[in-house]
Amino acid sequence: MTSVSRSYDCADDEARRDGIADAASTVRKGELVVLPTDTVYGIGADAFSPAAVASLLKAKGRGRDMPPPVLVGSVRAAHALIEDLGGHGQDLIDEFWPGPLTIVCRATPSLSWDLGDTQGTVAVRMPMHPVAIELLKETGPMAVSSANLSGRPAATRAEEAAEQLGDSVSVYLDGGLCEGGVPSTIVDLTYAVPRVLRSGAIPIERLRAVCGTVIGEAKPRRRPDPEPEAEPENAEGGPEQGAAAEAGDGAQGAADSAGTDSGKDAGTDAPAVSAEAPERGDAAAEGPESGPGGETGEPSARRSE
Repeated sequence: MTSVSRSYDCADDEARRDGIADAASTVRKGELVVLPTDTVYGIGADAFSPAAVASLLKAKGRGRDMPPPVLVGSVRAAHALIEDLGGHGQDLIDEFWPGPLTIVCRATPSLSWDLGDTQGTVAVRMPMHPVAIELLKETGPMAVSSANLSGRPAATRAEEAAEQLGDSVSVYLDGGLCEGGVPSTIVDLTYAVPRVLRSGAIPIERLRAVCGTVIGEAKPRRRPDPEPEAEPENAEGGPEQGAAAEAGDGAQGAADSAGTDSGKDAGTDAPAVSAEAPERGDAAAEGPESGPGGETGEPSARRSE
């Protein structure tokens, strides 16, 4: 830690009280804080301060195309941010909150905020960590992403976050080791059928136990194998060979078609949304919610905890 940043050991009751008070005041002033969550450490800002959110993205080395999730301290706070939970949102909240699940929904249109290029959506999570919840109840919703530089591993200790973020953060709340260490699962509820944008702490089997059908995370298409070298024609002019070649071409075409269709079904055309989590977030800190190691790069969501 540097002399500019302030750190509080939340294992000590008095230091925890002082740290929560300082962190809440810092967030209200538009500055950044690092907080522990049930997944990884998150870097957080006032979700309703565009300047603070811009500072968060700058500290991580990210652009507006990767908006942070929002963390909330209660289900009621989440309802105020979300216009439509879809057919399964409340069931998922009842089953997995507080916990490592980030849900992407249509945001309430009247909200005055700017999380980035969200296309009218918001990623929201309620973490299961006492320090995070205590802070969120003081500050209200916070934009929270994983406490690391973009492309670097997510921090599971406050010291790891400080090594990467330094004086860009005003207050570090040290809650010890984050036992989870795995980012939140991000589920897009803006479609009739829920779809996983990022795999995480909650496996898809548990989601399906609640929702029934859930579309899995889109996987990159495997590049086709190189074309085989042409075989020499047979002495008869090769009618059998020609038929085989035609059959092979047909199979290849079917495979290409199946690959294209499966990619579409998997959600590659999902809307860009504001996942690390931290965790609108971790983002999700699930708030921090980003892909493995806190960073995600789903083309459909561009979310990170």
